[in-house]
Amino acid sequence: MAAILEIRNLHRHFGGIAAINGLSLTLSENVLQSVIGPNGAGKTTLFNVITGRLHASSGQVFYKGQEITNKPPNEIVRLGISRTFQKSSIFPGHTVFENLRIARQAKLGGSRRIFSSKDRLKQVNEDTRLILERLRLADQAKTIASTLSHGDQRVMEIGIALAGSPRLLLLDEPTAGMSPRETERTAELIRNLAKELTVVLVEHDMEVVMSISDRISVMHQGLLIAEGPPAEIQSNELVREAYLGKEA
Repeated sequence: MAAILEIRNLHRHFGGIAAINGLSLTLSENVLQSVIGPNGAGKTTLFNVITGRLHASSGQVFYKGQEITNKPPNEIVRLGISRTFQKSSIFPGHTVFENLRIARQAKLGGSRRIFSSKDRLKQVNEDTRLILERLRLADQAKTIASTLSHGDQRVMEIGIALAGSPRLLLLDEPTAGMSPRETERTAELIRNLAKELTVVLVEHDMEVVMSISDRISVMHQGLLIAEGPPAEIQSNELVREAYLGKEA
């Protein structure tokens, strides 16, 4: 399979602390790859460097063969990379439909340009409706975002990322704080998304990770210490000690 993302000898330092310490990683197209590791392993820092929110101290990041190291976030989104965040990033006073429509408008060139064209606005509204159906949130289109359940807010955030028409989707702890039923539903959504685009998942729920991932990369102290299919990672002693603990 062709590589969609390649990371070469990546470093990111905060003062004298190495959050990422010489990481090299290749992601294939149309694969659901999870990145796991204990707190402080560098997972979210890795997402921030890939998406331009943090500059790399050294090393390179390539997307579809094009170097994107230290490019601004808006340019990286335009190239086809979208992400979600650990903390909610929504417009709480707007409806679900409006949250997704704003994101879709941004993808298609800005609100002024869109509202000057009836055809373009019609297209934005249709795209938004399709995303809502994809998320199974169509019946909550007119609901104010802040009144949604926590699980539905997190799903809506995935929809906001999808509004950017990504080919690479980075999900940072999407099921955090969800009930078991919400987690199951969201895991199914992520698995279905991975049939159409490449998904990279940072997730602490190991049941989710092991059940839906094609491959798993394990980080520890800013380094990649193991990589492989779920069954291989589960039986890796180094992973068990570094991430799951010696008693796992």
